[in-house]
Amino acid sequence: MSGKEMIEIVVVVMVLAGTVLSLISSLGFLRLPDVYTRSHAATKSITLGILFILLSTFLYFMFVHNQVSVRLLLGIIFVFLTAPVTGHLIARSAYRFGVKPAGITDELAADLEREKRKTAESSQA
Repeated sequence: MSGKEMIEIVVVVMVLAGTVLSLISSLGFLRLPDVYTRSHAATKSITLGILFILLSTFLYFMFVHNQVSVRLLLGIIFVFLTAPVTGHLIARSAYRFGVKPAGITDELAADLEREKRKTAESSQA
């Protein structure tokens, strides 16, 4: 088996792994109960699936066609940096607009209320 065939096998496995991760994540995105768990599915697993697919494409062009694609590298970096931040901001804005988590107690609300009272007391003093 030549090196080119080995790279192609690795690329196919990575593309399949990325596709399966994206499929499972999209099913989780449809089935999960609230915005917080859905954003978790969208940002963690789908990001990993997309990164697998982009990385396998980069490796294919680098080893089979001897081309280094700067666009693919930028795409990998962009997805890796922006997807988790976006998920965090969506969950944070949902919390600030009062969307309640499904099936759990909201411990952060009590902490925020305590902090608000503490700030109000210190500003009055």
